[in-house]
Amino acid sequence: MDVLLTEEQKMLKDLCRQIAREKIKPVAAEYDEKEEFPWPIVKILADSDIMGVYIPEQYGGMGGGTFELAIATEELSWGCGGIALAFAATGLGTFPILLFGNEEQKKKYLTKIAKGTIAAFCITEAEAGSDAGSIKTTAVKDGNHYVLNGTKQWITNGGEADIYTVIAMTDKTKGARGATAFIVEKGTKGLDFGKKEKKLGIRGSATREVVFTDCKVPKENVLAREGMGFIAAMKTFDYSRPGVAAQALGIAQRALDEAVSYSHERKQFGQSISSFQGIQFMMADMAIQVEAARALVYQAARIIDAGAKDISKISAMAKTFASDVAMKVTTDAVQILGGYGYMREYPVEKLMRDAKITQIYEGTNQIQRTIIAASLIKELKKK
Repeated sequence: MDVLLTEEQKMLKDLCRQIAREKIKPVAAEYDEKEEFPWPIVKILADSDIMGVYIPEQYGGMGGGTFELAIATEELSWGCGGIALAFAATGLGTFPILLFGNEEQKKKYLTKIAKGTIAAFCITEAEAGSDAGSIKTTAVKDGNHYVLNGTKQWITNGGEADIYTVIAMTDKTKGARGATAFIVEKGTKGLDFGKKEKKLGIRGSATREVVFTDCKVPKENVLAREGMGFIAAMKTFDYSRPGVAAQALGIAQRALDEAVSYSHERKQFGQSISSFQGIQFMMADMAIQVEAARALVYQAARIIDAGAKDISKISAMAKTFASDVAMKVTTDAVQILGGYGYMREYPVEKLMRDAKITQIYEGTNQIQRTIIAASLIKELKKK
């Protein structure tokens, strides 16, 4: 689908592809094993101006949008889905500022992110996952500050990020309408970090609790205004879900590439297993699914960047389809490699582990299907 890209987008794709193959792929297994955050890769991305690819030029970015974010995420995830999250999850933490920040907030924070500062988005809690409206973290106004108390769970880039966009309740009596979005900087008194999670996959990414204990945040760090937190969160997910889809897409493409390469080299019964029709059909189906996912992801990103008002359905479609494809394709890749596929010496078992989370975070695929169905019903009523 490169023929559909502008020259600038092709250059971005080529650059990210080069970094994925030369810098990320060789160290992916090591970061997976050690479960360390990939700061050397972050520096490479920052030095290459990739960290600011979706940030407007006036704030030091490259002036791209969701499509450019998706292109970069896809290619970097080909190298390692976990390592790529340092970049992609920063996008998730940045979107609330892009969408709801005032000019002063954008100048202060977007310029830092464009240069390589890591960001994170804090909404999930122990009792508030798919039901984001049930968050318990509170923010009480005290003069020129808000005092935050509560614990966020499973926060990607947690502990490593310097900028956190946080959803907290400023008025519990109003339900979801009582939520407010804040920008909280690392180093703020009362901001701390809990346990680092031991995960099935994406082990090159940090996932931690983010703890607020009488954490004083200046009122200037409120995004939009009080009561806009839930809207900011849902709008953020609409914009960020194609990024998860792109991550899944990159993982799936890598699994397909590994399976095709292995099938050509592996000999059984005196010939390459790629000559067996059963294997050929599996690989053909994998390729069809990957290309279909790419078309949907790219289309979703383009629609968002075109300024469409209602993007929830297409965003949810892209995330759901691409992540389901990633799980199917990586599982099939393990099957094609057989016993070798099950061994950690080969990369496909890691790809399968990394793929699973894309069906879960930023809204489970069951929630995505609910969003899609609700949009279909809403559209019907308008006819």
